[in-house]
Amino acid sequence: MPGPLSGVRILDLTSVLMGPYATQILGDLGADVIKVESPEGDRTRGIGPSRSKGMGPLYLNLNRNKRSVVLDLKKPEGRKALLALAASADVLAYNLRPHSMRGLGLSYEDVSDVNKGIIYVGMFGFSQKGPYAEAGAVDDVIQGATGIPMVNALHTGGIPRYLPITIADRSVGLYAMGMINAALYHRARTGEGQEISVPMFETMTTYVLGDHLYGRTFEPPLADFGYPRLMSRERRPYATRDGVVCCVVYTDKDWKAFLGRIGKGELFHADPRFRDMGSRTRHITELYQMVSDELAQRTTDEVMRLLEGSGIPTFPVHTLESLLQDRHLKEIGLFQQIDHPTEGRLLAMQPPAEWSETSPSISRHAPLLGEHSVEVLREAGYGAADIEMLVSGGVTVDGRPGS
Repeated sequence: MPGPLSGVRILDLTSVLMGPYATQILGDLGADVIKVESPEGDRTRGIGPSRSKGMGPLYLNLNRNKRSVVLDLKKPEGRKALLALAASADVLAYNLRPHSMRGLGLSYEDVSDVNKGIIYVGMFGFSQKGPYAEAGAVDDVIQGATGIPMVNALHTGGIPRYLPITIADRSVGLYAMGMINAALYHRARTGEGQEISVPMFETMTTYVLGDHLYGRTFEPPLADFGYPRLMSRERRPYATRDGVVCCVVYTDKDWKAFLGRIGKGELFHADPRFRDMGSRTRHITELYQMVSDELAQRTTDEVMRLLEGSGIPTFPVHTLESLLQDRHLKEIGLFQQIDHPTEGRLLAMQPPAEWSETSPSISRHAPLLGEHSVEVLREAGYGAADIEMLVSGGVTVDGRPGS
């Protein structure tokens, strides 16, 4: 069954991670995503092990449900071809800095001249209204700029470190995907296209301070920065006698149940630290230490049995390896082995959202560089001779298998 964005065409000028993550989700939802690459290809193609050149694991996991067309946008013929594609596109997404797009002659004004209804979406480091407008940015820089390493150090008592996941790229990509869908809905009601900017710094600032502005929300401040429960060094997975578990005792009901299960139910009313959420938050480190001490006396299975039916969120901590063997994920089929036409057998993750109708799906494998150049250019009105001239002139690449 076609996805909810069936019939929507996305012209995808993004590369690396943030933009491709956003457009992959749009492709999962049924959009026709045309990935426009330079002759060198997306840099993620070369990261990690691969069976074929340019088909590394990060690339494969960020670019399903897309068609790849190569265009050298620095050449006049490449720019002309891009504008020909833009004329029939619903969305143009990019993650170059805006001045680079202007330098290529592909600003919003340039593109909207050929398609007034286009939604032109930029994902880049900083708002173009401030002094950092021209600064470059990557995930690590944005993590640092928004204080994540320092918050992490305060929480753990260690040195400042980046989170070992691309939290900024993926979070901003998700946000951009939502903005694109909202813009499509607006255009469906009004017919209006528009330019949208999704800056990483500002997006992640609201992400971090949504938790940690805390008492500084008020003028004058009622407390300092930092949500104490999140900042507590005892907010962590807890060691058992033979493993590690997550156990989040949070609400009145949770604490009453936890204390009852460990044989200390009288504390809920007798100890003022448990009186309400505010009191527990002020004393959260010592209360979480209590949880830690109790769980350390039991095996993981004993902890799970102890808290079964209590309503307290509890789960054994996975390793990356054991996550692949999780019985729930195996039962619902999140992981599936698929056969890629050029890369052989791969382990793929299915789109996680579940719809009663128009469900997201994987309909295309991640493409070879320029695999669909000829196909897409034909759709834009180019004849065989014109395409051959673009190939021979280095403007495009015919990347079809066997070509």
